[in-house]
Amino acid sequence: MPNKTKCSHEDHSPKSLSLPSQQDIERASALFRAMGEPSRLKLLAMLDQGERCVGEIADSLSDKLSTVSQRLKVLRAEGLISRRREGKHLFYCLADNHVSLLLRNALAHAGELESSHPHEST
Repeated sequence: MPNKTKCSHEDHSPKSLSLPSQQDIERASALFRAMGEPSRLKLLAMLDQGERCVGEIADSLSDKLSTVSQRLKVLRAEGLISRRREGKHLFYCLADNHVSLLLRNALAHAGELESSHPHEST
């Protein structure tokens, strides 16, 4: 028998809901898809610590330049990172504080889930 416990929120009537636009939902979904691949997420975590050039990223992640460039291209296309040129070098950083907060919150939440459910599998 389903549990019919009420939520503690005051008003769930349809007229009180203010959902994001479909365009915003689709855009956010694309951001999560770009961030959702473990290698790209790791790259974002590195950039959350500060600006890096492509060679430095590749060395730190023990990846080929072409692989890192492809990941950067995906993240940049979704507006998650930005770049600047200095001579022959391209430097990458997170696009803004929203990306940093999203990344940090996702990783913190993952850590909390792991500590509260260490042996559960999904």
